[in-house]
Amino acid sequence: MKSGLVFFFFASLLGSSVVFRSQARQGDALARLLKTKKKDSKTGLFETRLFSPDRVIIRQAGSKEKDRIMKLPGQPANVDFAQYGGYITVNDESGRALFYYFAEAVGQKQSSRPLLLWLNGGPGCSSIGYGAMEELGPFRVMSDGKTLYRNPYAWNNVANVLFLESPAGVGYSYSNTTSDYKLSGDQRTAEDAYIFLVNWLERFPEYKNRDLYLSGESYAGHYVPQLAHTILLHNKSGKNSIINLKGITIGNAAVNDETDTRGMFDYFWTHALISDETIDQVHTSCDFTPNATVTTLCHDAVAKVSSSVRPLDIYNIYAPLCRSSHLTAIPKKASVVDFDPCSDYYIENYLNLPQVQKALHANVTKLDHPWSPCSIVIDDWNDSPSSTLPLLKELIKNGIRVWVYSGDTDGRVPITSTRYSLGVLKLAVKKPWAPWSVNGEVGGYGVVYQGGLTLVTVRGAGHEVPSYQPERAQFYIDAFLKGKLPPPP
Repeated sequence: MKSGLVFFFFASLLGSSVVFRSQARQGDALARLLKTKKKDSKTGLFETRLFSPDRVIIRQAGSKEKDRIMKLPGQPANVDFAQYGGYITVNDESGRALFYYFAEAVGQKQSSRPLLLWLNGGPGCSSIGYGAMEELGPFRVMSDGKTLYRNPYAWNNVANVLFLESPAGVGYSYSNTTSDYKLSGDQRTAEDAYIFLVNWLERFPEYKNRDLYLSGESYAGHYVPQLAHTILLHNKSGKNSIINLKGITIGNAAVNDETDTRGMFDYFWTHALISDETIDQVHTSCDFTPNATVTTLCHDAVAKVSSSVRPLDIYNIYAPLCRSSHLTAIPKKASVVDFDPCSDYYIENYLNLPQVQKALHANVTKLDHPWSPCSIVIDDWNDSPSSTLPLLKELIKNGIRVWVYSGDTDGRVPITSTRYSLGVLKLAVKKPWAPWSVNGEVGGYGVVYQGGLTLVTVRGAGHEVPSYQPERAQFYIDAFLKGKLPPPP
């Protein structure tokens, strides 16, 4: 039978009653995508199109101040940075518009800090719900689902951070033409994100000459290099204004189907979650190449793996589980360094509050569905290359900084998968594996390959690295922006 190995694996896990979840996570969305890939012929190299300026740029005069967020409901006092939220139309004919949240850098150095765009993966998961509210944004949501508290390790301490809900149909982003939701895919996502960025820079012209870095996690292993490729294509064409792209970084990234899948199973074995006999059966009976036939023996082996890891949160194999989706009338004591596994539910409630949407300038069209962490209206994904490694090679060749990072407790897209994937590039090691430090303690390990490609692990972090290790994640992103790993312990 034809089936995606990872899809079968996740299908068996999602039925578990151990963790209470009304919504899918980024990795679950990726598993559903892999199921559809067996019917999808558009899995080759990524392609995009050139756009002329009259097709891309929409007048933005006066829109910036309308997007200024005066105060978010439940926001703590003494906020020392500007916030903006709003929509950029990316297709006037269909009425397709993408929502953004922008947190300028704190303090007096804001004008000299670079611009950092963040994209969550899925495909189809929210950069506001995950990135901004649960990971690297300036605030986290309390257990009452109404109150915010400050994240002292927010990435806007070192950059001006732009969060984009992409593609249309994700979070608050929308289209007035509902058939658009059936046309989603990698190519449209990259093209719309490019058009968004060109117009956002028209709305915020002071950032036009600022250094730009792209970042994201999970399926953003597709989004980020594809958007970078699209920017380079247009920069070289001379038809549009130059976007000053300097580098990309992607975390726990899906970049190569074959090695991503094989690495996940090997990770479980190397962490003593499955037996020697089970991994031997996986290796001898499963073909990890895209769209391969799944034999009965392989099916049985994957079922054994699913049974073994079902009691765990495989996004962070050592993390506690969320055992209740209920909010609390009085907020529990919260700490950024002690991540609450039920945060998804607090955020979902917060971003569906009418007063929050009004403050964010969101949901202006009154969507016929609630805000959700992963899209409930995108049913199809029309194109997904089996690998984005060729794009990483292209970016390196063009002098773009490329760093990849991985939490070492993530079983979903683990460090094993990342190492297998980068190994396909056959790049020589320039600087061997060595520990890097945060305040004198080991923060993780890093290796630098030929051309500057850098792979970094973050110790003790799961799939959403800034959620579980916020201080180490901030040290990492600061190092990436400077182009140099932190010192050894």
